[in-house]
Amino acid sequence: MDITCREDKLLCLVLCRMTFLSTGEKIKLIKKLDSLHNVIVQSIEDISTIIGRKSRARWNGKFVLRQAQQDLHLIEKLNISMVLCTDEEYPASLREISDPPFLLFYRGNIKILRNSCISVVGTRRMSMNAGRECVEFSKSACLDGNNIVSGLAYGIDRKAHEGALKAFEEASDKSLVGRTVAVLPGAIDNIVPEGNRKLAVKILESGGVILSEYPPGEEALPYRFVQRNRIIAGLSSATVVIQAPPGSGAMHTAEFALDYNRELMFHREAFSDSSMKISSIVRRQLSIAADKNSIEEKKLKMDPELYVHDGAPIIKNYADFLECMFELPGKRSCEQTKEVQLTLFD
Repeated sequence: MDITCREDKLLCLVLCRMTFLSTGEKIKLIKKLDSLHNVIVQSIEDISTIIGRKSRARWNGKFVLRQAQQDLHLIEKLNISMVLCTDEEYPASLREISDPPFLLFYRGNIKILRNSCISVVGTRRMSMNAGRECVEFSKSACLDGNNIVSGLAYGIDRKAHEGALKAFEEASDKSLVGRTVAVLPGAIDNIVPEGNRKLAVKILESGGVILSEYPPGEEALPYRFVQRNRIIAGLSSATVVIQAPPGSGAMHTAEFALDYNRELMFHREAFSDSSMKISSIVRRQLSIAADKNSIEEKKLKMDPELYVHDGAPIIKNYADFLECMFELPGKRSCEQTKEVQLTLFD
């Protein structure tokens, strides 16, 4: 679909607001109904028939159309772009996942997502060493032509973006350097945390891109942070966890990476003395709550040690990362992995 005309933009925005439908079901509606008017006049029973399942959602087409009109007004006013999941400019790696966003809203150069991307994630409460290692890894990866994807949060996310920006600033030939990609848990017009707004400006000035699956005005609600993490994992061929305690947001990204059959690696800083102490405290807290809360039980299983036990490699730098990426499956020989595994499991 060509979403350059106003009516098609409104149609896509209406469908974006139909949160009770999956992306696949929204595509079915487009193919079956093919016009804005045809969608908004449908009853929920009609929609259920088209998608092949019964929906009990509340649906008022005229009300949602008014929301979409407000969205479009803000998109035009704030100079926000959007791309549909079936469009050529939509990131191919993201289209491959089981639950791709129907629309992406963005500012910046979305074409950079055609190039190699590496997701770099971790805790907000990072150690100084982890911060330094994150900057160095991201800088090296960008100098080698990779884009760095992260979530614009404080801590490791910020350091990942800063490392990429450092590569751009220092490169003599900027056309050969990767850029950085920030994926937001809320709308493009609502940068969170506020303290990273200047960083967001630098990302755009360097030729990077900031994107979200939410239309203008949408807040960064708690559940949307996890939803955002699936996009971070889906955009990249590999996810690198620098430092993260069990059950954290970064570990959700790690889980998504495995679900999408992408590479997952841990930096050695994830197993430093300070990291292990924090992880031990978090495990105890989760264990106490796990008897009463199945969510906490699930978080206990999202533990860096368990992923390494199951074969996830441990790296100390970008050179190690490349070694792991080009090794044959089942023959990972990174010395960092062996060293930490001996400490953890022997």
